Amino acid sequence: MNQHRVMGYIYAASGAALFSTKAIFIKLAYMEQTNAALMLALRMAISLPFFVGVGVYAVIKLRREERSLPSLDMFIRAILVGFVGYYISSQLDFAGLIFISAQLERLVLFTYPIFVMFLGWLFFKARITWLSVLAAAITYAGLVVVFLSALPTGGRNTIIGTVLVLGCAITFAAYQLFAKKLISNMGSMLFTSIALSASGVACMAHYIVVSRSFDFSSSPRFFWLSAGTAIFATVIPSFLVNAGLSRTTPQTTSMIATISPLITIALAVWILGEPFTLADAMGSAMVIAGVSLYAWADSRRSQGTSSALGAPSPKEKGVII
Repeated sequence: MNQHRVMGYIYAASGAALFSTKAIFIKLAYMEQTNAALMLALRMAISLPFFVGVGVYAVIKLRREERSLPSLDMFIRAILVGFVGYYISSQLDFAGLIFISAQLERLVLFTYPIFVMFLGWLFFKARITWLSVLAAAITYAGLVVVFLSALPTGGRNTIIGTVLVLGCAITFAAYQLFAKKLISNMGSMLFTSIALSASGVACMAHYIVVSRSFDFSSSPRFFWLSAGTAIFATVIPSFLVNAGLSRTTPQTTSMIATISPLITIALAVWILGEPFTLADAMGSAMVIAGVSLYAWADSRRSQGTSSALGAPSPKEKGVII
């Protein structure tokens, strides 16, 4: 097998594995201090210099190629779309993890491609195939199984946390649909830099408003876990996934990403001591199977025609939240 392609598989798998550690870092930090706004602010503050640097590089590259910069209107739209996709989504996600397990959070968040399909159909007149509907049915049936398994012990918290993370998945799906045209015009590097930088500033401003303070101090453990979320679950995996995409196809990278919930489940059981029952195993298998079926069906369709869903290919996507 071509060594270049093998390295692509390794980069993509490593990126997916690191992305899956996000919920573990967050749950460990919440054992120290339950403060979603502060942790998200620290995560974005630490990540911000990297993404600003990427944006500066993208601008310099455009100048060297004697290409014009995007219009002010396009910059503003990128900021607004990033606000939805990263600020609102991340706030919902981090808040949801206060109430539910890392396993359930990852499985709920993993369903966002199905929301891309439905939102594309509702607002962009995208076509939905029967195979995609079957994939969605399998996915959400599995999610219901895991949810009902967690409900007796979690009760009201399970409902609140699941609704919050579902909101995160929906807003991130909307982000991907609205980002498609901007990414095509601006390039994924510049768009991602603007979207993440703007949302990072918004997350820090959010903390200042809700805490009524400019004090970002925390315990050393909380800070380093926040830093771990920023570096190991945000910055490094984003570059690894991009490196994988440059060596393989978007469809391959998308299928490799299905290992993410499996790794989160394994780490949650091992590090956090979360229970994993037979019902959890059955539901998780159904969710992963459903999303995998959807990704396979979409990749087959996109190989011959433009995507029927109106969603950006994995190569066009930014950082996974």
